[in-house]
Amino acid sequence: MLDREDPERDLTDLVVPEIGRLAETGDPWEPYRLFDPEGVLVLSVAAYFAELQASGKPATTIRSYGLDLLRWYRFLWVLEIEWDRATQSEARDFARWMQVADKPVRVHWRHRGKAPTAEISESSGRAKPAPGTPNPVTGKPSPGTKYAASTRAHCETAVRLFYDFHLEEGTGPVVNPFPLHRSRRTGRANAHHNPLDPFKRERTGRYRPKIPKCPPRRIPDELFNELFARLKYNRDRALLAFWVSTGARAEGLLTALQRDALPGQQLIGIILKGSREYRQAPASPDAFVWLRLSQQEEWERGVPRGRNQPLWWTLRRPWRPLEYPAARAMFDRANELLGSYWTLHDLRHTAAYRMARDPKMPLTDVQWVLGHEQLSTTQIYLPAGQDEVIQNVLDHHARRAAQSVPQPAASPAPGYDPSSLNVLFGGG
Repeated sequence: MLDREDPERDLTDLVVPEIGRLAETGDPWEPYRLFDPEGVLVLSVAAYFAELQASGKPATTIRSYGLDLLRWYRFLWVLEIEWDRATQSEARDFARWMQVADKPVRVHWRHRGKAPTAEISESSGRAKPAPGTPNPVTGKPSPGTKYAASTRAHCETAVRLFYDFHLEEGTGPVVNPFPLHRSRRTGRANAHHNPLDPFKRERTGRYRPKIPKCPPRRIPDELFNELFARLKYNRDRALLAFWVSTGARAEGLLTALQRDALPGQQLIGIILKGSREYRQAPASPDAFVWLRLSQQEEWERGVPRGRNQPLWWTLRRPWRPLEYPAARAMFDRANELLGSYWTLHDLRHTAAYRMARDPKMPLTDVQWVLGHEQLSTTQIYLPAGQDEVIQNVLDHHARRAAQSVPQPAASPAPGYDPSSLNVLFGGG
């Protein structure tokens, strides 16, 4: 509870350094560990990670929650407050700090320890645009200097669930520092739910920001062809062809093994997010052509070959399975050459738009391909994309401008008497 005798905490000059760390262990029993500034394991977070793993959460979810908890613990370490002594006052100040504070600037490992200079793209030589500037090709703004609303919402949820766990275990504070919204504190969630309507998320945190709803962005066909042409290696071409034809998430496709690719049936095995279900997804024929060319080149260079070996590998020694950060870096380099700002997830949106806008493909089939639990999630791809809407509106204005120009009256064809036409049509 806030002490009315003490003034509110001044956050103007508060600096939260990057102390502590979230380390990947490679241990399947404990994939991630959170350490304090002295290098000591944070036991409260370790117990929560074990709970997440027991609940069936993948390692990627544990990492995502761990980064949010690390941000919260850094805030408490600066204030010199123990995690189990935090109150609603600290939670409120943390929410305010995330709204106003700048994100930490991550320096590439090649430039660490060097004098700060203007960020220049190594491949194109162009200076990077200012944060938050809309991209001239995609229209999508680049990441800003502040924490996005989605980041703040995810962080609030992760920390609130962390304290809910310790509240049930009896190992934390007796009151959750991150309370629910005042209108949702009492009563049962969805108490008067209509069975015909979808369930609403009524357990909203008080300090959870509202996330603006943005329509999914697709890559237009002409821009995708230009982006595809900028790729240098057959492996990268095969990856893009599979992503844009299967609609699979980037991580799901990267986990495929060599036995999962079936060119004769045009199927490739992927792992769905959330349920971790293994599913064979149909892909385009050209994707398997690029894959075969890539595999032939890799095997000649000495990449491991076998049914149980990973399907995607790095291009240089030592040979390692291709992971998401390296795939994203490959796609970013192609973006820099084009001057665009697409993401790997935009390829999934592009595939969904292509399939959903096909009149001969049922929407339920698109739902199965994308792995959506609700059909309403797939329906967001039915409306036209932003680029199509903009072009339709511009065409509308062009037609209106053409109609406003007075057109000369058409003269009758030769052989017709004008007086007879006036009598017939009522002319002057």
